Amino acid sequence: MNRVLRDDRAALIVPIDHGLVWGRVEALEAPVQVMRRYIPMDITGFMVSTGIVKQSEVEMAKNSHLARVLAIDAFWPTSAPETGTGCMAATVEDAARLGVDCVKMLLPWNVPDDEKINYCRRIGKVIGDAGRWGIPTMLEPVFLNTPRSPEIIAAEMEVARVCYDLGADIIKITFPGPDATNMLCNELDIPIVVAGGPLSGDAASTVSDIRLAIEAGAQGVVVGRKIWQRPQAEAADMMAEIAEITRASFTRRW
Repeated sequence: MNRVLRDDRAALIVPIDHGLVWGRVEALEAPVQVMRRYIPMDITGFMVSTGIVKQSEVEMAKNSHLARVLAIDAFWPTSAPETGTGCMAATVEDAARLGVDCVKMLLPWNVPDDEKINYCRRIGKVIGDAGRWGIPTMLEPVFLNTPRSPEIIAAEMEVARVCYDLGADIIKITFPGPDATNMLCNELDIPIVVAGGPLSGDAASTVSDIRLAIEAGAQGVVVGRKIWQRPQAEAADMMAEIAEITRASFTRRW
């Protein structure tokens, strides 16, 4: 856990695992090249897929201070509740063999009850397996293909509680605002990390949201598209500013 969440700063994790679900994402066509660009920056780790872990083995061995969070499931919007919209892309044993520091799964909730059962059963098994290996599990409540609205944000807060009761070690949630972030941190009292989401707004608004999230108690941020889909010089400046915030505005809560 201390590899993912440090005691001297909030985690600053760059996710580059998007191809698992979305294929050839703009500005992430060559994910390990993106990784190499961000390794020298003041970050704490990456969110990765199995393929990225295998291809970046040498780079990450040379930069062993950086954590790796492995996405081990994937989802697609389907209408087959007997199998669910998601599947496992890797196992906890794979994660242990690859030497990653955390496994991450999604918990979609705007699905039929049969699919919810599939997700909860799958997540429960992973949390049990991960506990035997001593690997923390990060869960992310999501609503598939649904624009964010006050109602969806409120619903994500409810599903975060489901993640907690399933046994999540860390909950990743799209920023619901500072008050809701603070409430979630206080109620659940486990590490909350805030996701950046798709590219939107300007650099200043992204940096401001990250500052507000960390001041509200978030123990880290997982920000990718809002950074690496911008021009490289602008992205580098943003990362330097965000890195400073992860130290200056951070209070350890666990």
